[in-house]
Amino acid sequence: MKFSLCAIFLAASSANAFTSQTAGNRAFSSLHAASTDIPSMARSQTKVPVFDEVCDTTGVTLTRFMNEVAMLNPELRELTTLFGAIDTACKAMTNLVKRSQLPSSETLGYQGEVNIQGEDQKKLDVITNDLLKRALRFTGRLGVLASEEEDVPVDLVGGATSDSQEIVIEEGEKYVAVFDPLDGSSNVDAGIPTGTIIGIYEHSENCDVDPACVGDECTEQEAQCLANTLQPGTNLVAAAYCLYSSSTFLSLTLGNGVYLFTLDETIGEFVLSKPDVKIPEDCNIYSMNEANFDKWDKPLKDVVTGWREGTGKSETRFTSRYIGSMVGDVHRTLLYGGVFGYPGDTKNVNGKLRLLYEGAPMSFIMEQAGGISSTGKERVMEITPEYVHQRVPVVMGSKNAVQEVLDAYAADA
Repeated sequence: MKFSLCAIFLAASSANAFTSQTAGNRAFSSLHAASTDIPSMARSQTKVPVFDEVCDTTGVTLTRFMNEVAMLNPELRELTTLFGAIDTACKAMTNLVKRSQLPSSETLGYQGEVNIQGEDQKKLDVITNDLLKRALRFTGRLGVLASEEEDVPVDLVGGATSDSQEIVIEEGEKYVAVFDPLDGSSNVDAGIPTGTIIGIYEHSENCDVDPACVGDECTEQEAQCLANTLQPGTNLVAAAYCLYSSSTFLSLTLGNGVYLFTLDETIGEFVLSKPDVKIPEDCNIYSMNEANFDKWDKPLKDVVTGWREGTGKSETRFTSRYIGSMVGDVHRTLLYGGVFGYPGDTKNVNGKLRLLYEGAPMSFIMEQAGGISSTGKERVMEITPEYVHQRVPVVMGSKNAVQEVLDAYAADA
C-alpha cells in the first residue's frame, strides 16, 4: 500500500557518491585558454544522501541535509555546526534587509566610516558584518576570519565598529572563513537584491600561538596564522551564498555539485528546492557594466560586440541583464545560463571584485555547476591571494560562451 505522506528514502550506494575534496587532491589541472573542456578534479569518493522523493509539505531542510552528509562523511561533521550558524545568520540578515525600508529601522544610509576598500560603509554593511562574524565565531569551529569590512583578518570577538586590533586565534579550531557580508549593499536603499558570499577553508594545524609570547614574537606567530586566509580557491572546502530577493535563497557546494535551498518562512527553514544545479552550456544573456565598454580589453570588446550583433561563435544575438549585485547576477546566470563579468579596464586593471571572498567562492560554485570562471587569461580558482583584499578580473558562466572569451584572449596573446 502506498502512503499518501511523503517518504524520503536514503541511499548510500557507491553509485551515488558524494565527492568531497581532501587537502591532498584538491588541485584541478590548469585551465588553458584554448581548452574546450572544464578540467576534472581528482577526488576521494564518499557518500551522499540521495532523496528519492522530495516532500512537498516540509521538504528536505538544510539541517537535515547537512546531518545526512555528516553521517555519511564523518570528516565533514564539523561543517554541520558552521552551516548551522550560516543558516541562522542568513535568516537574521534577510529580516534586517526586509525591515530596512521601514522608517523605524534606522538601518538605511551610511555609517559615516570608510572601509579598507576606500568605500563608504552602509549601516547594514557594519551590522551584517558583526552579525555573521559573531555567528561563525561562536560555533567554536573557526580559527581565523576575513571579511570585506575588516581591515585585516582580526578581531573575532570585538564589534565591527570597535577600535580594537586585538588578534584572536582560536586554538585547535578546524576552519577559516572568508566572507562578504552584504554584497550589493549600495543598492539596498532602493530595494534591489543583495546577498552574502562565504568561503570555508581548512585551518592549518601549524597555527600555534604561544600564550607566553610577548611583543614582536607574538606578532610573527599571529601573522603565520593569519596567512591561513591567503589560500587559492582550489583549497576551498565549501562555499555558499545567500540571496535576499523575492525569496531568500541559500546555494552551497561542498565540492560535490551545487544545492539550492529556499527559505520557507511558514516553517522558518531553508528547504532543498534544486538539487544538483547545472548551468546550461549555451546561453544568450550577458551581465556586465556596459558603461565601461570602451575601457575593456580588445578581446573582450570584440566578443561582446559579436554577442550584441549575433555574429559571435553561436550566431545568437545576446541580451543584456545587469543588476549590479554579484550574487543576484550570478544566481540568475546559474539558473538561466549566461555570462557574468566584472573585467579589468583601463581605470581598474584588476577589476573591482575581491579574489578571496567574492571571486574564489563564487567561482567554486560556478565550476561545481558545470560552468567556467576565469580572468580571461587564467583560472580564478588557481590564483593565490597576496593580500586579503586583492582584486581580480572575473568572467564566469556558461561553458561555451566563456570559452569564446578565453579563445579570444588566447588568440590575442
